[in-house]
Amino acid sequence: TQIDCEMAFVTQEEVLATFEGLTKHLFKHTLGIDLPDFPRMTYDEAMRRYGSDKPDVRFGMELVELNALAQNRGFKIFDQAELVVGICAKGQASFTRKQLDQLTDWVKRPQIGAKGLVYVKCNEDGSYKSSVDKFYSQENLAEWAKALDAEPGDLLLVLSGERDKTRKQMGELRLEMGRRLDLMPADVFKPLWIVDFPLLEWDEDSERFHAMHHPFTSPKKADVERMLTGDHETMKALRADAYDLVINGSEIGGGSIRIHDRALQERNFKLLGFTEEEAEAQFGFLMGAFEYGAPPHGGIAFGFDRLCAVMNGQSSIRDFIAFPKNNQGRDMMIDAPAPIAPEQLDELGLQMKKG
Repeated sequence: TQIDCEMAFVTQEEVLATFEGLTKHLFKHTLGIDLPDFPRMTYDEAMRRYGSDKPDVRFGMELVELNALAQNRGFKIFDQAELVVGICAKGQASFTRKQLDQLTDWVKRPQIGAKGLVYVKCNEDGSYKSSVDKFYSQENLAEWAKALDAEPGDLLLVLSGERDKTRKQMGELRLEMGRRLDLMPADVFKPLWIVDFPLLEWDEDSERFHAMHHPFTSPKKADVERMLTGDHETMKALRADAYDLVINGSEIGGGSIRIHDRALQERNFKLLGFTEEEAEAQFGFLMGAFEYGAPPHGGIAFGFDRLCAVMNGQSSIRDFIAFPKNNQGRDMMIDAPAPIAPEQLDELGLQMKKG
């Protein structure tokens, strides 16, 4: 269920102000909570600090890059990694070997995909105990602790590997630690806007760029001139007028300012690998409409079920969907889908066959 709004002659600021006001109104009149103005965070900052584009900022434990401190010390796993990154779990140096092994198994699950986990215990006496003591001196580990703002009694957790994958893995580990340590109170709400999303994302399988939101999202004005003129990294760095509202680690809504100019839309299609003929065949009607003066426009869609779940302190939307489906895809309330009548099949020229 969506609350969808499409607006003409609108800017990103106006969209965000309108829906921030709506959200504040809903919280005030349903929960009696006055939300402060929503902070804003760029996509790049969210990924760097939290390893996620929908960060839960009810607790800290931010990601800290350790490349300069951890590499070139003889530990090949770190030396060969694009990124070495850590988090600090305050007051958790008491984690047992069994608990650390469980965390290691957790990050090595296929859903996370890490190859291992390094820990450093900051002992109360000022010494350090680590799973990589063989490669790092007490002075080296003290530098890690300083970078992570750790104190005696804290626990450092470190992952390494490909830059983007490792950030996401550490983001997932951060959330898992938040759950295990009860750092996510259900009655605390921390909304924020994530802005300046990448215009494109690279797909390793197809070896081409895809639109991160959709192919009609407008690029930032400052990036228009760089479209089709740069290398692979330049294309990855293009930013879009796209934005998400995030509350407590859940994406509540997302939207963008749309392209309304034919030349810019053609340029965007070319970036995505469309030939002129393919773009015209699939979207000629749209680009033709742009020639008649389509207004600047944009919008956003809220997931109403997700918003209701978050406001009620729940992580699943199942109990907030008007007509939930069971694990067979059936709606038990209205018993749908219903059998297809023979007359309906005849009308469509279809025939049912047993598999």
